[in-house]
Amino acid sequence: MRDARNAVGMYGEIKLYAGTSTPDLAQSIADYLHTPLCGRDIINFPNDNIFVKLHSSVRGQDCYVIQTTSVPVHRNLMEMLILIQTLRLDSAARITAVIPYLCYARSDKKDQPRVPITARLVADMIEVAGADRYITLDLHAGQIQGFFSIPGDVLSAFHIMSDYLAEIRSTLLEPVILTADLGFAKKARDFAANLDAPMAFIEKRRSGNDAKSKALTIIGDVNGKDVILVDDEVDTGGSMVQAVNIAKENGARNVYMVFIHAGLTSNAAERLAALPVTQFITTDTIPMTPEKAAVFGDRLKVLSVSNLLGEVIRRAHEGRSVGQMFNE
Repeated sequence: MRDARNAVGMYGEIKLYAGTSTPDLAQSIADYLHTPLCGRDIINFPNDNIFVKLHSSVRGQDCYVIQTTSVPVHRNLMEMLILIQTLRLDSAARITAVIPYLCYARSDKKDQPRVPITARLVADMIEVAGADRYITLDLHAGQIQGFFSIPGDVLSAFHIMSDYLAEIRSTLLEPVILTADLGFAKKARDFAANLDAPMAFIEKRRSGNDAKSKALTIIGDVNGKDVILVDDEVDTGGSMVQAVNIAKENGARNVYMVFIHAGLTSNAAERLAALPVTQFITTDTIPMTPEKAAVFGDRLKVLSVSNLLGEVIRRAHEGRSVGQMFNE
C-alpha cells in the first residue's frame, strides 16, 4: 500500500507541521520555503496525555513534521509520534519526520550485558507511527542510519560551522583542531582539512553507566596556539570542561568551543561560561532559552540550520538530489 501511495506524481503541496519543541527553527524553515506553518492543536491534558488535532485536511499532501527530541525528551518524542500518526490517519500522501536532534543516539549498541539498543527502538517507533522518510542532523553514531528501514537524509552542520570558522581564520594564531575525545576524531579531521590546520586529541576514559569520564592526556601540540575544540553534542559539559582545562595546562593561547547540539542540561551553561573560552559556537538544533544564552553573553554564536533543512525539504519534495548541495 505504501509503495502505491508514494508513487511518483502522487504528492501534493508541501505541508509543514511543527511540534512545540523548536518553534523558532520551524518558523525559520517556513520562512525559507515561503510556506506557512500549518495549523494544529497540541493539548497536554492534566493526566499528561497529549492530544493533537489538525486544522485542515492533508489528504494527498506531502507533509513534514518538524520536531527536535531534546529535553523534555519523552514529551517531545511522543508529541512527534502522535503528530505523525495523526497525519497518516488523515491520508497524507507522504510524511517526513524532520528531527534536528535525535534522542537516544548514544544508545546505539550493546556495549555490556543486559542493556537495550534504544536508538533502534526510537527508529522503529518513528516508522510504526507512519513516517515514510526522515531527515536528521549529525547522529552520534553513523550506524544508527541502519536502524531505519525507511529512507532518510542524515545531514551535517559541518559546512555551516566550517564556513564560519573560515571567516574568522585570519584572526587565529596557528589554529589547532582539538577533539574532546577520540570518538569525534574522524569528523574533526574534516574541520582540520577545511582550515588547513593540524589536529590534537584528548584521551579520556569512561567508567560505569553514568555520563562521567576522565580526561587523561593530550596528544598533539597546542602550546602557544589557538585551539578550536570540537564535538557533536554537549550535555552536562563535563568532557568540555576537562578538555579546556587540559588544553590550557598544555599552553593553549585562546580556546574556541564548537559543538553542534547544545543540550546543556542541569548547570552546564554556567559551568561552560566560567571557562576561559574566547567564543562558544553552536547551532539551533536544540533551542536555547534566553536565560541560558544570557549566561554566555557576547561570547555565544548560534548558527542556524534552518536554510539547510529548508533546502533539503525543497529538494525532497521536488525529487532532486540532496548530495549535489555538497558536491557529492
